[in-house]
Amino acid sequence: MGDEKTGGLVVIWITIVVGMVLAVVPMPQFAPVELGFLRPDWVAMVLVYWIIALPHRVGILTAWLAGIVVDVLLGSLIGQHALSYVLIAYVAASLYQRLRMFSVWQQASILFALLGVNELVGFWIESIAGLKNWSLWYLLPALSGAFLWPWVFLILRFLRRGVGMT
Repeated sequence: MGDEKTGGLVVIWITIVVGMVLAVVPMPQFAPVELGFLRPDWVAMVLVYWIIALPHRVGILTAWLAGIVVDVLLGSLIGQHALSYVLIAYVAASLYQRLRMFSVWQQASILFALLGVNELVGFWIESIAGLKNWSLWYLLPALSGAFLWPWVFLILRFLRRGVGMT
């Protein structure tokens, strides 16, 4: 029983680390700069999936730890991603039973709202620090994340069922 729980946590953290890698991989040289605005917050998407799927294993503490690591990786203000991930983790954990009942596309619309809040909290923190000015480009990662959600959901569900996590 203990090995199954430990193995499950390892898989969860590996997927979160893969999300972090996707967050820091540079765009190809031939890609236009504007394409970078479409990069979704992979870590937030992975966290939301695991909170919906296994709320007894992934929660606010996991979101906070992942957020601190993302802050260090991206060189952002320490606590910026941690705060936004804790906020969306709290909302996802509060609604996980309802979210499980929704279709994948309905979940994508809720994810759009969660990722939008994530982006707005990041903008809010950066604007307080005097680093950014408002632009509608901030909401594009939330939109691309919502469109990618069905595939992220299916891949992570396949992985979770393949490992035998419940």
